Amino acid sequence: MPNIKSAKKRVSISAVENARNRANRTHLKTVLKKFDTAIAGDDKKVITEAYLQAVKEIDKSAAKGILHKNTAARRKSSITRKYNAIA
Repeated sequence: MPNIKSAKKRVSISAVENARNRANRTHLKTVLKKFDTAIAGDDKKVITEAYLQAVKEIDKSAAKGILHKNTAARRKSSITRKYNAIA
């Protein structure tokens, strides 16, 4: 347990940032699962919307530092291959 005031503040700030990052990661996973569910369906409009949303969220996560840029590129490439296989 920290004794110094600045160390105590860092602990509380770290907890807030951790919660924010966890929420963002969870949201990203949800969007990717929705894309996979849309792929299982037959409606191309829904698949396209889910694909665009997934790419947008991956880009946001990379910009926020939640995902490394290469990880983001790999995930986008993966979902794009799935999307193109349907189209």
